[in-house]
Amino acid sequence: MEKLTLYIGNKNYSSWSFRPWIAMTAAGIPFEDMVIPFDFPAGNPKFKPISPTGRVPVLHHGDVRVWESLAIIEYVAELFPDNGLWPKGAADRAVARSISMEMLSGFRALRGACPMNIRRPKRKIDLPDGVMDDVTRIQTIWRELRAKSGGPFLFGAFTGADAMFAPVVNRFDVYDLVADDETLAYMAAMKSHPAWLKWQEAALIEPWIVPEDEA
Repeated sequence: MEKLTLYIGNKNYSSWSFRPWIAMTAAGIPFEDMVIPFDFPAGNPKFKPISPTGRVPVLHHGDVRVWESLAIIEYVAELFPDNGLWPKGAADRAVARSISMEMLSGFRALRGACPMNIRRPKRKIDLPDGVMDDVTRIQTIWRELRAKSGGPFLFGAFTGADAMFAPVVNRFDVYDLVADDETLAYMAAMKSHPAWLKWQEAALIEPWIVPEDEA
């Protein structure tokens, strides 16, 4: 098989890059990651030669280019159908894809007010309207799915759905948005996963500062 190369932005800030990276790492899929930092306003001109959209993440597999976090996870799940990127049952897979799309297209208030920032000291900020509505909906998703599966992750074992919500775990943590025990238990499981710890270790030593992401 041709080598998989995942081009990503800063590990401290890039929520979109975090999703496919943690999904592939947790699933034991071999790939090389290439960090191209956000060190210019609105990204980096080095993105354009590697990505059809001029954005990251983008996966290179031979002549194939796959962009957007969820599309990358879907593509790799087809390449490695036995690695658990999606739940085994058809009904669970449908729900996993539904909540992944909800994450992809929704929760704009939370994402706008609280950028992902792995090394940010934990502290609250003043929140605009809509953020806590997003928080409540996400907590409901997590609580209902973990109650059904028994946890520790949304569908029992770690899947692409957990990967899609990984940046939210960081946001809930560093902006001190939640106190519910069930939510905190899920967050603890995510933050102790070896793939999370590997990403975090790299993020904490990055030298780059992006002022607009330092809420």
